[in-house]
Amino acid sequence: MHEHKQPRPPKELSGYLDAMARVMFQTGISWRVVEAKWPGIQEAFHAFDPSRTARLKTKDVDKLMADTRVIRNRRKLEAIVGNAERLLELDKEHGSFKKYLDSLGDFDSTKKELHKQFAYMGDSGTWFFLWMVGRKVPEHE
Repeated sequence: MHEHKQPRPPKELSGYLDAMARVMFQTGISWRVVEAKWPGIQEAFHAFDPSRTARLKTKDVDKLMADTRVIRNRRKLEAIVGNAERLLELDKEHGSFKKYLDSLGDFDSTKKELHKQFAYMGDSGTWFFLWMVGRKVPEHE
């Protein structure tokens, strides 16, 4: 198996939302499909600017459902909007989203907390998200 170098932590809040959205879209879908559509998804979600994404309304999600650049799963599209809102809240509450993650403790505690706070963050998705944002994760089985 090819070893991938772990990415560095994002410098911007948008990097966390980007990683989270990628994990969400890859739940139940081929990573190849997600990779092929990713540039269009990023464009449709304004480069995952959390402030802009959190302001999307039902009519905006309706437009995304007709947009062939994105993976048109309404529940996931709406979850990205909700996750952007929560990301902003936690960022403000803790002074930064990185500080929030730092406050969560070990991997198992972090996994449980992220599962509670964000949609589509199951066990393997949370592992992948944390790995993508440069966090220490246990060996992947």
